[in-house]
Amino acid sequence: MTTQQAAKFETIAVHGGSFRADPVTGAVVPPIYLTTSYQFQNTEHARRIFGLEELGYTYTRTVNPTREFLERRIAALEGGVGALALATGKAASLYALLNLARAGDNVVVSADIAKGRHAGLPITLHQLGIEVRLACADDVGSFVRLTDARTRAYFVESLSVPELRPFPIESVADTANQLGVPLIVDNTALPLSCRPFELRAAVVVYSAAEYLGGHGTTDGGLIVDGGGFSWEAHAARLPTLVEPDSSYHGVVWTELVKKWKASPFVARTRAHLLRDLGAAINPLAVFHLIQGIETLPLRLRRHNANAQQVAAYLAGHPKVSGLASGAALIGFDLADTQATTRFKKALWLFESAATYGGVRSAVIAPSTAANHVLLSIGLENPRDIIGVLQAALAEA
Repeated sequence: MTTQQAAKFETIAVHGGSFRADPVTGAVVPPIYLTTSYQFQNTEHARRIFGLEELGYTYTRTVNPTREFLERRIAALEGGVGALALATGKAASLYALLNLARAGDNVVVSADIAKGRHAGLPITLHQLGIEVRLACADDVGSFVRLTDARTRAYFVESLSVPELRPFPIESVADTANQLGVPLIVDNTALPLSCRPFELRAAVVVYSAAEYLGGHGTTDGGLIVDGGGFSWEAHAARLPTLVEPDSSYHGVVWTELVKKWKASPFVARTRAHLLRDLGAAINPLAVFHLIQGIETLPLRLRRHNANAQQVAAYLAGHPKVSGLASGAALIGFDLADTQATTRFKKALWLFESAATYGGVRSAVIAPSTAANHVLLSIGLENPRDIIGVLQAALAEA
C-alpha cells in the first residue's frame, strides 16, 4: 500500500513524499544538507540544468534536498501536486500573489485580511503598483463585483484571526473558477480540519511557525498547488504563467513543466521570485518543520479536545461574552479594559505571544479590542488550563 492509497493523515504525515531512506547510509530520517552549492559533472551538465533542460541542484537558495523532503511531504498531506517551502509565512503569501499579479493588476481579498495578521500586505502590494480590493467575506457577490479583466487572484483566510470567522471557501471557489480567477487560501489556522483543495481552491499557503512546526522554535512558509485549477485554460487572465518569461530564457512556464508533470505555479515561484527575492528557508529549519509535521495529527487532536473543554467552561461563565472559537483558538470579551488587564496578568500558565498553535497555551496579542481576549489552547492537561482560567476570571 502506498501512502497515497492509505490516505490517512497520520500515515502521510510520517511517510508522505518520496523519502524512505537515505540511499547512501540507509538513514530513515531525512538528512540535513547544509550546503550552498552542488558539484556539476561538467560544464555541459551545468548548462542543461541552468537552461531548465533537466532537473538538478544549482544553488540552495532555490533548491535543496532537505527542502524537497518537506515540500513533497506537505504536498502529499495537503493533496496537492507541488509545493515550495520558504523562510516565512509572510513570504509565502506575498510570493503567491506576486507570482500572478504585476504593477497595474489587482487582487481581491477578504476584508478580514486588512485587519488581521496580513494587515500590512495590502500596503506592500500597493507600493508595488498592485491594487488590493477588499471584499465582504459574507457576500460572495462582492468578489464578483470587484473583479475585472486585470484581477489576478482572490486571497482569503480559511479562519480569520483574530475574529475567528470561517470563510465560505467552496462558494467563493465556485465563483472564482467560473471567472478563471485562482482562489488562494491561507489555511494556517485550520490544517487538516479544513481541506481547501476539496473545496476547489487553487492554492494553499501556510505559515509553518504555528501548528505545522508546533513548538515555537522555527519560522517557515509553504505554498501548495492543488492541481485542480487549469492555469493554461485561463491564459488571458494569467499572463505571468503563459507568456514568455524574459527573466528566464523566455520560457513559458505552463509549457516547460509538462515534461515533468510539475506545477507551473510552483515552478515559476521558485525559479523567478525565490531566485530574485531570496526568502530561502534554512535546511536546519526545514528539518525542524519535518519533525513537527510528523506529529501534527496527534497534536491537533489534543489541541482541539482541550479547546472544546475550555470553550464549554467559558460558555457558562457570567463574566464572558461574545464567545467564538475555531479549532484550538478561542476568543471572548470581558467587561472592560481594566478587567481584561487583570485577567491576562493572572494567566500564569499562558504565554503572552504574537502567534498561536504551539504546545504551550498562550494569550495572543494584539487582539480585536482592548477588552477582547484571544487564547491559543495548548497541550497541557485541560484541568490545569481551566483551573488557571477560573482563577484569572475571579480577578477580572
